[in-house]
Amino acid sequence: MNWHIPKNLSFENALQLTETLLEAMVEKHLKDYEVEEMITTLVSSQNGARGFFVIYLTSHLSLSDHPSEEVINALKTSPDIVSELLVKNLAMSSAMAITHRRNNDEKKAQGSDQVFQRTSNLIQQMDLELIKQKLEQLKQTIVEDEGNYKRFLDKWGYDQEQKTIIKNNIEQLLSNKN
Repeated sequence: MNWHIPKNLSFENALQLTETLLEAMVEKHLKDYEVEEMITTLVSSQNGARGFFVIYLTSHLSLSDHPSEEVINALKTSPDIVSELLVKNLAMSSAMAITHRRNNDEKKAQGSDQVFQRTSNLIQQMDLELIKQKLEQLKQTIVEDEGNYKRFLDKWGYDQEQKTIIKNNIEQLLSNKN
C-alpha cells in the first residue's frame, strides 16, 4: 500500500487515514513496521494525533482493546502530544459516562466507558513519567480548583460529581501503575 500523509494534515484527513489504517491492520495488509511508521507520522502532529485517538478509542474493532507493540511504540514517539491527549481523553470519557447516564442513554455511556478503558490501557502500557505528571497535575487542578488544567475543566463545564469521578479514576490508575 502506498500511504501519503500530507505535511499540513487536517483533522478530517487524520480521521479518514486512521479509519483506513485500522481496516488495513485488521485485514493484515500492512507489515508491523508499516503500522508503526503510519501511527508515528499521524501522532507527530496535533491534528493527526487527535484524529487517530478519536477513531482508535471509539472503534468497534477489538484491536483497540489490545494495542500491539507497534501501536505503543509509535505513540511513545510523540510523548508531549500523546500524553496530553490521553490525559484529556481519560477525563472526558469519565465525565461523559456520567452525562450520558443522567440522560438515560446507556448505549452512549457504555461507549464512554469503553473509551475510558482503552485510554487507561494505553496509559498503563506506555508507562511514561510525563503521563503520570500530567495526571497528577489534572488531579491537583481538581482538588485546588486552579492549575494547569483549570481552563480545560472550565471549558467543558464539569460539575463536582464529574470532577470527583475524574479524580477517583486518576487515583485508581496511578495506584495500579506503582
